[in-house]
Amino acid sequence: MKDSHVADDVTRAAVELFAVQGYASTSVQQIVEAAGVTKGAMYHYFESKDDLLFGIYDRLLSLQKTRLDAIITAGGDIDQVLRAACVDVIETSIDDLPAATVFFRSAHLVSASRQHEVTRRRRAYHDAFVALIEQGQAQGLWRTDIPTAVLVAHFFSDVHYLSQWYSPEGPESKTQVAEQLTDLFLAGISRPDAASRRG
Repeated sequence: MKDSHVADDVTRAAVELFAVQGYASTSVQQIVEAAGVTKGAMYHYFESKDDLLFGIYDRLLSLQKTRLDAIITAGGDIDQVLRAACVDVIETSIDDLPAATVFFRSAHLVSASRQHEVTRRRRAYHDAFVALIEQGQAQGLWRTDIPTAVLVAHFFSDVHYLSQWYSPEGPESKTQVAEQLTDLFLAGISRPDAASRRG
């Protein structure tokens, strides 16, 4: 095995183990055995198990924020921009479902020194997502009788629980699921008179 593959193999093994048996219950020994490397090889790339956990978050957060930024930059009608953002975060979560599972189950277990960075990165995504909703509210498209924080929590609760019920081997593709959940969310936040305002 080439050294350039060690970090990827260790990360892949860690994600699978963390997703199945939990971060706290997974030892470094189990990770290196699953990856087929030595502890010394792992520690060449990762300072600790905590460093490995943070790396999983860093990769997923970076991917999803980069894609959200690209969607926003592309522009368009705000309802279509928000729709694209919703579909994307669901699809990317499904694409790497084990990592997303670890993210939502174990974020609170990352060391205190890393908690601030995880919170900051999640807040950056959250704020950009909220800004899209607020823009649509300002245009009279989406309801304002429910706090925006509740609307956002409603959507992301579906994202957080994907690992509890979605299976890639199931009857529906990731895109079908993403579009269905997005349609339900947008229908729920739309004002009854929104159609006339889009005209």
